Amino acid sequence: MINIEQLSVHLPQGYLFKNISVQINKGDKIGLVGKNGAGKSTLLKLIAGWDQPTDGYIHKAKDTTIGFLTQEINIDTSLTVFDYLFFSNAELNQLRTRIDDINHQLTTRTDYESESYLQLLDDLNFANEQFQLFEGYQWEEKITSALKGLGFTEENFKNALHTFSGGWQMRAELAKILVNNPSVILLDEPTNHLDIISIGWLENYLQRFEGAVITISHDRLFLDNVTKRTLEITNGKLLDFPYAYTLYKAKREEEIERLIEAQKQQQKEIKKTEELIDKFRAKANKSAFAQSLIKKLDKTERIEVETDEVAKMKIKFPLSVQPGKWVLEMENLGKKYGDLELFSGVNLTVGRGEKIALLGPNGVGKSTLLKRIMKTLDGEGTVAYGHNVEVTYFAQDQADALDPIKTVIETVDEVAKGEIRKDLRSILGAFLFSGEDVDKKVGVLSGGERTRLALCQLLLSPSNVLILDEPTNHLDIQSKEVLKQALKSYEGTFIVVSHDREFLDGLTNRIWDIDNRQLKIHHYSIQEFLKRKSGLLNGEEKIGKEDKVVSTDKKSTQHKSNVLSYEEQKELKRERNRLKNAVDKSEKEIQRLEKELQEMDKELAELDYSDEEWANKRLKAYEETKSILDTVMQQWEEASNALEIIREE
Repeated sequence: MINIEQLSVHLPQGYLFKNISVQINKGDKIGLVGKNGAGKSTLLKLIAGWDQPTDGYIHKAKDTTIGFLTQEINIDTSLTVFDYLFFSNAELNQLRTRIDDINHQLTTRTDYESESYLQLLDDLNFANEQFQLFEGYQWEEKITSALKGLGFTEENFKNALHTFSGGWQMRAELAKILVNNPSVILLDEPTNHLDIISIGWLENYLQRFEGAVITISHDRLFLDNVTKRTLEITNGKLLDFPYAYTLYKAKREEEIERLIEAQKQQQKEIKKTEELIDKFRAKANKSAFAQSLIKKLDKTERIEVETDEVAKMKIKFPLSVQPGKWVLEMENLGKKYGDLELFSGVNLTVGRGEKIALLGPNGVGKSTLLKRIMKTLDGEGTVAYGHNVEVTYFAQDQADALDPIKTVIETVDEVAKGEIRKDLRSILGAFLFSGEDVDKKVGVLSGGERTRLALCQLLLSPSNVLILDEPTNHLDIQSKEVLKQALKSYEGTFIVVSHDREFLDGLTNRIWDIDNRQLKIHHYSIQEFLKRKSGLLNGEEKIGKEDKVVSTDKKSTQHKSNVLSYEEQKELKRERNRLKNAVDKSEKEIQRLEKELQEMDKELAELDYSDEEWANKRLKAYEETKSILDTVMQQWEEASNALEIIREE
């Protein structure tokens, strides 16, 4: 589909990457990774045709179409949300105009027997066939599905785009890309502006998408759920791994360990060669030998290793003071904006040491609730703080409030108190500021670096209750892990709003969910919460509710049992047995395939990639086995769901 050949990009400071080559095939689901500044976004722009390389070529198959979601979009905001998508397909627009024009002519002309009139009928038939070919009759349905999946309500459809925030405009742009069904979808941080439910919808969409997907993302779980291949840009090179992110990371760490050992050995050999050169350079009878050693040394390709290990030290941020048994109390808390009610009647006491995830779609009032808790916003009800409570708030734009004139270490030094000030450089190192980085001015830091610094400052500030609103925005995977470990060791109470499922997993012990203007409290895991919210457990929940109703009404139970005839009951029993056998068979096959894949993983880890033909053959076998496993998993899920619905009570 796309063949990248010897591609290079040269900047004033040197090559961003040089002579990279890769093949992208139909159906590939690729995660593009690398450190900030490695050239990930640049590579997507080159593939999209937005920029041109310094050297090399990008060959695309005929009729290849590309949908590209960038972090900075420029769209016509005068259109309504629905119209922005409705008129986004040039072919459908032309066909729609052509069909309307022909229909107008047919209704206004009276020369029914003329050749031109008959030709119009043929033209209309052809235009309708083309319109159907482009799925024009399903167009509105596709638009509605995409917009709803990404969090829009039908009431939003008629609103002009300029009435929405930049994040919601980004969602509209993503929806436009999806409904137009390009051959290749390029996504640069697609989850940044999506809520936790919309991310799940997008994952399901991309899993079913038949074209190729290349995505840059700092969401580890999103990469694992969507991609099956990882490209890493490192030291100006492009590395290709046939795995999703987590497996790639494990394999890459093993490879880095081998490279470090090889680098050490090479450095020893280089040092030995340099000593020989120095020894024989001045001797006339050995000068030719010295020159040959110099040439050999010049031709030696130095082994470069780029590591990204998170600092190993464990940080424990002390509490300012120990608070009482309860830290927050909300009584009849609510907030309205005119006729729009976000939430109401919140009556809740938060105990010392609770770790709370505040979830819900964008726009339901999560940030507003945090501001009410912080007492920076008026509304219904009251908020009371417990004994010795000191609250620190991290807003979504917290990084923008940092003083650009101060250095990194000055920024944290001004808030740190007590003995912990002795360890500031070590703590900054854990937040990925090491060496000369601590003396940089805040004004020269990237967005992600400023966010990291603001979070470090937050955790050093005297407090025993933290309120965090989207703290992981603009953080890479490594930085999010640093923050997660710091919060895990935090002894105080915190409430965090985040759409990052991997970050929240194992971090909190409560879930607050704003749903239908009410605050609901859940004690199950993030995964369980998401399954319920996304509707995957709707069948079980529905059956449970029906059981409860039925058990209180004997007449209903009797009536229900009499509805089925004897033959129908026999057929139901046969179907139940068939589904049970299908489930059992699928489970055995899944176990066999997973074991086979484990063996293949070991083989691929030690595969000799210099034998290209054999390597490609084994990689193809791996992908085919994985594809079979996906199919069997789907069959198991379908059979299990069907069996659950008709199970005996």
